Amino acid sequence: MSTQNDESHGLVLGVVFGLIVLVISLIFGLVLGRGAGQVVPAAAAQAAVMPHAAATETVASDAAVVQVQGEVVRFFFASGKTELASGAPDALGVIVKGVAAGRKAVISGYHDATGDAAVNEELAKQRALAVKGALVALGIGEDKIELRKPESSTASGSNAEARRVEVTLE
Repeated sequence: MSTQNDESHGLVLGVVFGLIVLVISLIFGLVLGRGAGQVVPAAAAQAAVMPHAAATETVASDAAVVQVQGEVVRFFFASGKTELASGAPDALGVIVKGVAAGRKAVISGYHDATGDAAVNEELAKQRALAVKGALVALGIGEDKIELRKPESSTASGSNAEARRVEVTLE
């Protein structure tokens, strides 16, 4: 009977120890992942985050795309959608660094000229709030983020290029 209890205790201790190691590994991985979030594997970067020149073709396809050009991050949205493109956290790395250096993130939403203007303005606002949510999820305080309505929220260019949110640093 003593041997059976020893085996039970050993099994329980093994499971508990395994869970502790798993939790520590998960926390360690998240901390490293957050610190290394600016590094994007080449394949992922090409699929999710487009450099300025390559984005024009992809934007025309009415798909969610994110584009980084210097300290400006542009999120392009599918028609009628508010979902961010995959790769958004990696693309926002430049903004996160700027805010950490004491700057403020400014988010502006634009829309195309098709359909009802009031619906388009609300959609542009919801898209800007989605980008703000992504920044908050990356640890940026809401006091470091400003939502700003552009002077003209109807953007120029193709409809796909007009449906965007821009994040800049001030």
